[in-house]
Amino acid sequence: MPEPRTPLSERPWEDVERLLGVDEALNHILAHAQPLSAVRIPLTDARGLVLAENVVARNNVPPFTNSAMDGFAVQAADTIGATVATPITLRVVGVVAAGEEPNCVVEPGCAVRIMTGAVLPEGADAVVRFEETDEPISGHHSLRAVQILHEAKWHDNIRLAGEDISRGSLAMSSGVELRAAHLGLLASLGWEEVTAHRRPRVGILSTGNEVVASGSRRRAAQIRDSNSVTLHALVEDAGGLPIPLGVVRDDMVALRHSLRGAVVELGVDLLLTSGGVSVGDYDMVKDALRAEGEIAVWQVRIKPGKPLAFGVVGGTPLLGLPGNPVAAAVSFLQFGRPMIRRMSGRRSTELPTVVATLAAPVDNRGHRRHYVRVRLERRGEEYRALPVGEQGAGILSSLAMADGLLVIPEEVSVAEMGMRLPVQVLGDLPAHARRCEARAQDDGPVGR
Repeated sequence: MPEPRTPLSERPWEDVERLLGVDEALNHILAHAQPLSAVRIPLTDARGLVLAENVVARNNVPPFTNSAMDGFAVQAADTIGATVATPITLRVVGVVAAGEEPNCVVEPGCAVRIMTGAVLPEGADAVVRFEETDEPISGHHSLRAVQILHEAKWHDNIRLAGEDISRGSLAMSSGVELRAAHLGLLASLGWEEVTAHRRPRVGILSTGNEVVASGSRRRAAQIRDSNSVTLHALVEDAGGLPIPLGVVRDDMVALRHSLRGAVVELGVDLLLTSGGVSVGDYDMVKDALRAEGEIAVWQVRIKPGKPLAFGVVGGTPLLGLPGNPVAAAVSFLQFGRPMIRRMSGRRSTELPTVVATLAAPVDNRGHRRHYVRVRLERRGEEYRALPVGEQGAGILSSLAMADGLLVIPEEVSVAEMGMRLPVQVLGDLPAHARRCEARAQDDGPVGR
């Protein structure tokens, strides 16, 4: 694939201003990410998927006018002036339970005992709750008469046919991310399956002679593989289906075999690798990628991280992430997550973001876009952000403690205390807001 500009990936002394910008790299990557084909999926398996069709209602919801309360179906005009002191007595002419069709009519001066969800009988235009009749007072009900203690208004406690969704209307638009309520709504319309974009199958491959699986025995010079576990979770969060490919050594034959197997045998939609894309003697991934496909290795103006590989292997897009754990995670969030979301059919690819006041200065020498791990405090609608832990590319503990990534632009060499900057929230935004508010109450202001 064409390089976006003169490749600098194997020149560690490059001018940082000539590196590829984050936005420029993302645009190149997203140009290769298209929504996956839509498939028919059972509603029970469709949570979190993106709808790929417009849904037109085939029936009304609710399908018939029904009672919203247990009570008595009446004509509202018959209850005018009813109070506890001056009750109005109506003749009970029948009972309607939920799931039954009425076999009686509400005529003037009459009432029908009715249960929640039951079809409203002909002639009725309101329902009086049991609590507004003499039934709770007497402790029993009569099949002959009822005293109304409260005046009913027209359509009180009634759910009209089609008041939620009317037949023939657009019930749901293509592009909606299906949550529990969407699936319930589709079920109420008679759908058993839905047409949605399937989850991208994302292969995750860690590389390096020094890397061993997290549960394996480790030699003195080896480290445990955290990247594949972190990326597995991040891929799921992004809406993808992770396919673990294990750890492969810095060996050209083994690397090429793993890449080819992921594409040909496993049929992944996206390949993620970590490590081996820098300029070291044993950073072979870039060479294996080039041997197997059309690959560009870039140096990106991002911190943590800088080396990034992207291209196509056997028709499948591949994103080569740095090896350092935080650099791999941050690079995935900026480039891999948007790609998975685009492939899933989602319109928005960005992380949820808030604007926060920086509670401590942060150096940004090097003119790269800096993603700083921060904790958030919220008071009302205002957020404050405090850098948490060490910010090195290999310090995963600080990422585990962070609520978000504060973004310092490339042109800002020092982010001063008090600056207002965007923070990419890691996780559910409402949950973070609640947690940050609780922290503010328990601990006092950030930075104290």
